[in-house]
Amino acid sequence: MADEEIQFTTPSEEEFDGETEAAELVDDALERQLQECQAKSAEYLDGWQRARADFTNYKRRIERESALSYQNAVGNVVRRYLDVLDDLELALKNKPQEGEGAAWAEGIELITRKLQSLVESEGVKLMNVDGQFFDPNLHEALTHEANDDFESGQIIDVVKQGYMLGDKVLRPALVRVAK
Repeated sequence: MADEEIQFTTPSEEEFDGETEAAELVDDALERQLQECQAKSAEYLDGWQRARADFTNYKRRIERESALSYQNAVGNVVRRYLDVLDDLELALKNKPQEGEGAAWAEGIELITRKLQSLVESEGVKLMNVDGQFFDPNLHEALTHEANDDFESGQIIDVVKQGYMLGDKVLRPALVRVAK
């Protein structure tokens, strides 16, 4: 084996051109495959990003709808108790100042404050209508009266308080309006 001689042969020009063409064909094929893979990758990335954005939007929409449902449920329950609160406040307008009735009136006043704080803890706010002008979105006019002390369209008196739950009118204020 030591006597064997290693011989190197150089490829002929035809063989060299054939191998070069084959290498170029392989390079072109690999380049096309790479471009196809990159295009698919970009397409998949775009699809994934869209799906993720859609999911984020869906989540936000569900959260808004859930909050709105909760607010509607609270509004429906609280609206029932507002009439009771009105009755208690009406009873306290003419409360006795002396005797047995005064102690009873203080108890009713305590109950009224507890109910008011309960309603307020749910996000319900009393509308402030003093000195405001009539707004059909917030108020319900019971009468239109001539009154020299007020401008036309200004609220004279509140017959029944109005309440808001967030930005939503829970119950419009019943008012008397100047002509």
